[in-house]
Amino acid sequence: MGWAAAPAMLHHVLGVNQAHTQSTQHKHTALLLLLPRRSVALKGTPADGMLLYDDGQAEAVRPGSDDDDALNEAEMNGNWTPQEKALHEARIKAKAKRRQRKSSSRNSTSDSISESGDLAGGDPHSPKGKVLTNDRKSRMGKGRGLPKKGGAGGKGVWGAAGMVYEDEEPDARDPNYDEVAQGDTVYATVVPEVDEKELEKMVNPIVQEYFEHGDTKEVRLLLKGLNLGLHKYEFSSLAVSLALEGKASHRELTSRLLSDLTGKVLSEKDMARAFDKMLKELPDLILDTPEAPQMLGQFIARAIADHVLPMNFLDCYKGKVNCDHARVALDRAAVLLTMKREMIRLDNVWGVGGGLRPVKHLVKEMNLLLKEYLISGDVSEAEHCLRDLEVPHFHHELVYEAVVMVLESKGDTASHMMIKLLQSFWKTGLITVDQMNRGFQRIYDELPEISLDVPHAQSIMETFVDLCYEESVITKQLRDACPSRGRKRFVSEGDGGVIKN
Repeated sequence: MGWAAAPAMLHHVLGVNQAHTQSTQHKHTALLLLLPRRSVALKGTPADGMLLYDDGQAEAVRPGSDDDDALNEAEMNGNWTPQEKALHEARIKAKAKRRQRKSSSRNSTSDSISESGDLAGGDPHSPKGKVLTNDRKSRMGKGRGLPKKGGAGGKGVWGAAGMVYEDEEPDARDPNYDEVAQGDTVYATVVPEVDEKELEKMVNPIVQEYFEHGDTKEVRLLLKGLNLGLHKYEFSSLAVSLALEGKASHRELTSRLLSDLTGKVLSEKDMARAFDKMLKELPDLILDTPEAPQMLGQFIARAIADHVLPMNFLDCYKGKVNCDHARVALDRAAVLLTMKREMIRLDNVWGVGGGLRPVKHLVKEMNLLLKEYLISGDVSEAEHCLRDLEVPHFHHELVYEAVVMVLESKGDTASHMMIKLLQSFWKTGLITVDQMNRGFQRIYDELPEISLDVPHAQSIMETFVDLCYEESVITKQLRDACPSRGRKRFVSEGDGGVIKN
């Protein structure tokens, strides 16, 4: 082949390259149509041969410089289409980004970061051009984005392990700084003062619970935990009001409570103020408790005897009382103090009752009750006295003492009267089945010992049990449980000691 054939071969090679370029462009256009629209955005037309990504990535197909020259020439002539103009601007931006990346990677140590920490050639006020001083990523254009070697802790931590923080001095520029309050800080628990409206709601549970356990020390501790303030005297008046509506044992417990609180939680002036309030409220108290004037007089007499009230408390009201109910209460207190002048304490002003009393006192009161009944024969009075004792768990003692009196008595009078009394208690439900059975069972167990003092106790007991069963006082099982002594009847001496069948 000579030189004459060279131009033809060159023309053939250029034609092959041009065909290869066109086929390549057609392939990229077909690939663009297959890709999803979410990840790839087309800038320009497929004929332009340019494929760009939204995030400014590099082009998939980079056209030659001939196309740029053609575009520049079209720009000078003013024949650009909108698509060609957008494609040209995108190419310029992509080239600028590539130049910036290359220059920053080459001169990262000297040119990219200035003395103030801003990128060279970038806008320090723009979000992209400003360098964050607290950024954990490397600002040198290199690195893997790991934490700094000298750093400690992270988000939500206090600092490096083993770091000890010293006490910070108060800053005078702090808006909460108080020059007067500087120094040793003393913390104290402040209890707000109890409102007068809430006082009754807080005191009533304390008093009601005290009626159950009878522990004055616990009440004292509870009152010290409350800031009653100027209304602390009202605790005594509320306690007395609740006791007036309760039982005799509640009134006895209230008198003890007032005596124990005087001088420790409440003073004599507080007690005098409380009783003065009670005297003024007597017209209202009578509506719920008709016997309130007499009971309040007993409270005043007991308080004076226990040194809860001053001795001249009654003298302050002479000639100054206009209320008839208050006058009755003061007269009642004066009479009790005159009768019991030789006694230091009026312990029996409320009677002997309640489970807190000693057993010996309860037994003594039941014996007096039965003796008075045998003399007067008044069943209702005996029932009233038994209820005032307020010891339903100890009623078996009354049954025991009644049967013992029958065994020790002479004649049938005591037997019939005791059957009448027990029958009344049984019908009213004052003495339960359990208490009745327990009282008779105690007699059954101690009958041999009682027979030593009363030889005929066995026969008397059998007769009394039969009568009680006939009057429906005891059950058949209790009657059958009565022990019976077998009798051996011998013949006369002449029969040789043979026992009769």
